[in-house]
Amino acid sequence: MSFVPPPPSKTHKDENFPVASVLIAPAHRATIMAFYRFARSADDVADDPVLTAKEKLFALDDFESTLKGRTDVISDAVPLRLALAEHNLSPHHALDLLQAFRMDAVKKRYETWDELMLYCAYSAAPVGRFVLDVHGESESTWPASDALCAALQIINHLQDCVADYHNIDRVYIPLDGLTQAGFGVEALDLPAAPPALRAYLKSLAEKTNGLVAQGAALPGQVRDFRLCLETAIIVKLAQTLTQRLIAYDPLSEPVRLTKPGFLIWTLAGVASGLRTFARRKPRSAEGDPS
Repeated sequence: MSFVPPPPSKTHKDENFPVASVLIAPAHRATIMAFYRFARSADDVADDPVLTAKEKLFALDDFESTLKGRTDVISDAVPLRLALAEHNLSPHHALDLLQAFRMDAVKKRYETWDELMLYCAYSAAPVGRFVLDVHGESESTWPASDALCAALQIINHLQDCVADYHNIDRVYIPLDGLTQAGFGVEALDLPAAPPALRAYLKSLAEKTNGLVAQGAALPGQVRDFRLCLETAIIVKLAQTLTQRLIAYDPLSEPVRLTKPGFLIWTLAGVASGLRTFARRKPRSAEGDPS
């Protein structure tokens, strides 16, 4: 019997970063939202606390089968399949994303930073690449996008390290550094990080900040005016959150932005995007500010 997933656990409005905000041109928004719904539904399967690993893998196979048109069993995959066909887009980014969810279904721990980055190559990079493809952007934008998307993923991992451990027994904090700091994963149960653990978590945030710095080139590389603003906002939010993760202990202190803080840094991102786009002379005409 094929798996029928429950309604998504959250919507795009609940994410830490903008997903197809009003800045994205209406012509592109529905396609991006179809990708988001597909990803959110598959992610919920991978994180399901009741399903076995084997059941999760069978369910994710149903996502792939529906995306490829072999079945219609996964309702959240059908709109994406139709959108891909309508806009002559490849399914390979969505298929890459399914590989990350298959990893989540069977893998609970990550040994090294490099191993975590490999996971991000499937869990994060395809999202940015898909959005760029929808906008017809050059593949030359992919390295900056990959770095930014990996940073967003790791920011979420650091913010949610306690919840991920408690709720789904998954730890994205690389174990080699935990061991060197003198701790096991059970340290995530502590009310506050001891100095050695705090130093390690800070070092991960600093590495992530390096990824954000690479990704900060993205707004200046995309041709689309609206996407320039959207990516500039994401860069600004990522910069702010990594600085908070460097400054605060995610085990005991609030690292997420409040709604007013989110608004303030969103506006700062818009201002940054406007400055970035205005600096373009020969390329500015390629964007469409309408």
